[in-house]
Amino acid sequence: MGSRTAEFVMGLIGGIFGFLAAIVAIALGGLATSLGEAFESDEASSSGSFFIALGVSAIIFSIIGIAGAALVKGKPKLGGTLMIVSAIGGLISISLFYSLSFILLLIAGLMGVLKKEATK
Repeated sequence: MGSRTAEFVMGLIGGIFGFLAAIVAIALGGLATSLGEAFESDEASSSGSFFIALGVSAIIFSIIGIAGAALVKGKPKLGGTLMIVSAIGGLISISLFYSLSFILLLIAGLMGVLKKEATK
């Protein structure tokens, strides 16, 4: 079993940044919902609620990314696949907010899946 420290660190940082970005997305969605209700705008209120739901899905994908980072040392293919799924799912959920996490998780996931084990 080779050293997968780079994949672990990049995946963990990507998952943490994704979690923080999702919290920001939820906060902005809550703000839009509150302002929509204050100004009696159904459109702003419903779009804010939708953004909150996307933020929650991004939190779920961030947790999957962190789990993939934790698994990458023991099961690199599975951990890498989880990080790739997390990167793509988070980017679809909250797009620009997840861009840094997308890059980190995608690179770490690809390294986990494609890096060859050292032979003895």
